[in-house]
Amino acid sequence: MNKISLGYWFKLLPLVFVFSNCGGDSDPNVPTDTYDSGTIHISVDESFKPVIDSQIQVYESSYPKTKIIADYKPEAECLKDLRVDSVRMIIATRGYTPAEKAFLNDSVHVDASKEVIARDAIAVVINPASNDTTMTMADITAILTGVNKKYTPVMDGTSATSTVRFIIDSVLKGGKLSPSTVGAKSSNGVIDYVAKSPNAIGFLGVSWIGNPEDSTQLSYLSKVKVVQIETPDKSKYVTPAQYNIYFRKYPMIRDLVYILKEKNTGLGHGFANFLRGQRGQLIFKRAYLMPVMQPNQIRNAAIRE
Repeated sequence: MNKISLGYWFKLLPLVFVFSNCGGDSDPNVPTDTYDSGTIHISVDESFKPVIDSQIQVYESSYPKTKIIADYKPEAECLKDLRVDSVRMIIATRGYTPAEKAFLNDSVHVDASKEVIARDAIAVVINPASNDTTMTMADITAILTGVNKKYTPVMDGTSATSTVRFIIDSVLKGGKLSPSTVGAKSSNGVIDYVAKSPNAIGFLGVSWIGNPEDSTQLSYLSKVKVVQIETPDKSKYVTPAQYNIYFRKYPMIRDLVYILKEKNTGLGHGFANFLRGQRGQLIFKRAYLMPVMQPNQIRNAAIRE
């Protein structure tokens, strides 16, 4: 009986050796990153570069073994990356459509999630030499369609960007932009063009010019002026400040949304949790966007004479 058992085990030894060796090598197709280590790629709407740069900088400082590589591009190009398996997250002004969700489930084999994490506004800027510091939405529409030819509209591109999509869908209600519209290469390019052109009027995300505590944005604000826009109830003119975004007094507001398409619970989930959490929401607040995942306190204040 002992001889039979010993021979049996000797026959099994080669198989045990093979299987133990196979189990020792990690599968290269299984991601190894975690919330506090590893590298991932994300695609981000260029309109939000300043604030997302800040988010990534703070996250990587908190977790030094992580690297979040952000590719900033027009929104339409970001959404094409829903089909790119290596891109873990997309940050844009809309989530996925039902058709895009079905594609992710069926073809990419991932159950994607989405979340509105902040609200942004489209700021309107003019050359410092201009005296038109207040406008109605009727004024804006006339400029955008070319009915009013006093100003040349300038945007971060003439197609494929979230700013252009918002203007066409939400302001022009599907109408066409003026043929004279200028497409700059970036939001920074919009500021530079308006700064050099007295008859230009620029449209860009408020995170580029909304923070007076940021030295870079202060330099931008020295080049252009922010136009006050009439409120929807036509009671007054306001800037795209947080208070006006929160109470929807400013007429051109849009969401900031992330789409997370990560198969494992890795660095993408960690960064998403950070964006939703207290520190991430505070960064949005300091960038003069309106955070939506944390309670906001509105206090009445009075000036003592």
